[in-house]
Amino acid sequence: MNQPTTLEPYNLFSTDPVLADAVAREGASDLAGLADFGERMGTEAMFGLGRDANAFSPTLRTHDRFGDRVDEVDYHPAYHSLMEFSIREGIHASHYDGRPGDGRYIERNARMFMGAQVEVGHHCPTSMTGAVLHALNHQPDVAEVWAPRIKTRSYDPRLIEASKKSGVLMGMGMTERQGGSDVRANTSTAAPIDGGGPGGLYALTGHKWFTSAPMCDAFLVLAYAPNGLSCFLLPRILPDESRNSIHLMRLKDKLGNRSNASSEIEYTDATAWLIGEEGRGVNTIIEMVSGTRVDCTNWSAAMMRQAVSQAAWHVSGREAFGARLIDKPLMQNVVADLEIETEAATLMVMRLSGAFERSTVDEDEKAFFRLGSAVAKYWVTKRSTPIIREALECVGGNGFVEESILPRLYREAPLNAIWEGAGNVIALDVVRALQRAPEAGVAFVAELERASGVDPTLDGAIDQVKAALKEPSLNEADARRFIEQLAIAWSSALLIQHAPDAVSDAYVDSRLAGDHGFELGTLSSNVDVAAISRRAVPLPA
Repeated sequence: MNQPTTLEPYNLFSTDPVLADAVAREGASDLAGLADFGERMGTEAMFGLGRDANAFSPTLRTHDRFGDRVDEVDYHPAYHSLMEFSIREGIHASHYDGRPGDGRYIERNARMFMGAQVEVGHHCPTSMTGAVLHALNHQPDVAEVWAPRIKTRSYDPRLIEASKKSGVLMGMGMTERQGGSDVRANTSTAAPIDGGGPGGLYALTGHKWFTSAPMCDAFLVLAYAPNGLSCFLLPRILPDESRNSIHLMRLKDKLGNRSNASSEIEYTDATAWLIGEEGRGVNTIIEMVSGTRVDCTNWSAAMMRQAVSQAAWHVSGREAFGARLIDKPLMQNVVADLEIETEAATLMVMRLSGAFERSTVDEDEKAFFRLGSAVAKYWVTKRSTPIIREALECVGGNGFVEESILPRLYREAPLNAIWEGAGNVIALDVVRALQRAPEAGVAFVAELERASGVDPTLDGAIDQVKAALKEPSLNEADARRFIEQLAIAWSSALLIQHAPDAVSDAYVDSRLAGDHGFELGTLSSNVDVAAISRRAVPLPA
């Protein structure tokens, strides 16, 4: 009846034209394990779990039948199944098992990339759980207690004291309703107990406007101690097995991300432990935020891949006006335009993964990551929305109904551009990075120059970046424009180095040289859209 078959089941790793080469190049060694993961992640059953976890959103119970506060969130069994799978696979913390440079972080990010194509909401707590370990390093005695609990591969959703669980989940609470991203405007307070101090006890009073995954076992939160804004570990259940004074006021009714609960919380004299020094809260918790920002970027690239795969599969299996849609030049132009964006995003995320992995032993990679992670977070999370929207249009009416995964992807897409730093926050972060760490700009130019001498358009763009970096200061109002300049030059450099000529030529000519219309699907007639569009069809390698 001229309807394509469903895409799933399919292998999310072996059908990707970019992923395997990218992770191998960055240092991953267990390609067979990743292919096995891609096979298991791409089953109809896993996609079904993703569908159900979002169709049946979590619900909040503030009180029990006797009127006592319980502050618990109930999730659909599909959500628990996804969490159990991802934790067992080590997506939360497997990269802490090895040594720097052994490829564990790259492999972990590849697994997260594939998992996010099926269901991204449950990766919020998996991301935060692993990322918290960076911040806990500021308080070794607390890390000694919590790190072993975090690193297990056991998902234990019971609300009991952490030492009695087989594994724990960690969350984060930064923003308050009066300040949002301006955490210096927070009003929550922390009163020392028995003198307080690093690793000491405090009584916290205040609120958080947006705390996701509120059933986590503990959270890193910001509050004002006597010596300034500080970072605290706030557990749900205290060592004496009593419930901490943390109250869930309501769950957010969100546009997307329906499988993952996000809450408003209040606490009164809640017990918490200081992480690091008083007054250094932002510097401490930013260690956690940095890891989750990379994950947000990863999720956006992953959803782009899934949306484009669905679109390409559909148009390769449907006929119109006497031929398959994938053979129609205009449809080829659209799919090719989607594909070059998706390939650039994937390369960017995996290059960042390699840089982060090596950053502890390589100062150049550390400097590059400082700027590159902000550029990628800004660019990829924003590009995902128009890419997914156009992919949905390729599928047409069938893509607009809930049986398709595309509406869910489209609702999810804007969130990653907001979480862990919205566009302006990231733009300001780039300005600060260049002011405080000029070596980050030097390292970024060196990254671009890996592809110099191949394409004169890119060479000209590199010269423009160099000239901009020589300016004594970057005008704040120009920050977004400058990030776009960096992102497009970097994407071009990555594609020139690692993609077929047809793909890199199309990207450079359209994005860098400007031979492109306002909407997607307006590549030049000089582009080999037939070859590029077929790369988007998820067929075994």
